Amino acid sequence: MTTNLQQDYVWMKAALKEAELAMPLDVPVGALVIDPMGKLIAQAHNKREQNNFLSGHAELIALDKASQITNDWRLSDCTLYVTLEPCVMCAGAIIQSRLKKVVFGAYDVKAGAMGSVMNLHKAGLQVVGGILEDDCASLLREFFEKKR
Repeated sequence: MTTNLQQDYVWMKAALKEAELAMPLDVPVGALVIDPMGKLIAQAHNKREQNNFLSGHAELIALDKASQITNDWRLSDCTLYVTLEPCVMCAGAIIQSRLKKVVFGAYDVKAGAMGSVMNLHKAGLQVVGGILEDDCASLLREFFEKKR
């Protein structure tokens, strides 16, 4: 039997693969929504630049897809895996969707809203940061170094 931490690493690796799909157009952020039974419901990567869409963050796209698939905007007991700490906009959507847990990779010291700059999560929402942090941060560094 695997532990929650082992599962977090497995799913974060999958989120990293999803993040790579955003490159070279968008900031490489990937997100997955996992149901209470441990099944992947939805996955997405950033599409802000690709679609010229302000709210094209991986988290928002994945949450919307999961809501469509489950036919319910309430994603109670689900877990969101995302390679970068959610921003304020995404934190609001996370709270509204009633998620049980958020697991992120790299901390966002400029705009993170789940512990770094701000702490916008509700009581009862479990937040775990720093899973595969170096790998997630490395992918982001690689993207921005190529942009310069």
